[in-house]
Amino acid sequence: MMNLAFPPLLANVVARLPVTPPSLAFSALANRLLWPALKTLDWQSLVGRRYAIRVKDIGLSVRFTVTQRGFAPDSGAPELTISANARDFLLLLSRREDPDTLFFSRRLVSEGDTALGLTVKNQLDALDPEAVLRQLPAPLARAAQRMMAT
Repeated sequence: MMNLAFPPLLANVVARLPVTPPSLAFSALANRLLWPALKTLDWQSLVGRRYAIRVKDIGLSVRFTVTQRGFAPDSGAPELTISANARDFLLLLSRREDPDTLFFSRRLVSEGDTALGLTVKNQLDALDPEAVLRQLPAPLARAAQRMMAT
């Protein structure tokens, strides 16, 4: 896997930006990529809960909730925050690293409602990565597959 290096000075700038724009972008992307596959699963226990994802080395944070219709940005206090570096999130997405391994090596941090965290983990484990990639336009899907394979 490629070595992602985000300049610390730029990460410091990103960390100071408002959380709403990236949360809007994340929700739109998650609705496009994850929601078609997620809505075929038993996702009702995720509805109405508040989440945050922090990409530590980039300084990026997004906050969202799950509604009956998909993901939506949310500015309230998260019930579950998941934090890792960009590379570790990519390893998870490509299934080249197990979430438990990252968690026990402290590279993936889950804060807040641990039962909710386990539910989210199980839902994500049930997703078919190929089904998610099929939601991307073909050139982006090929690029994502190449990036995950390196």
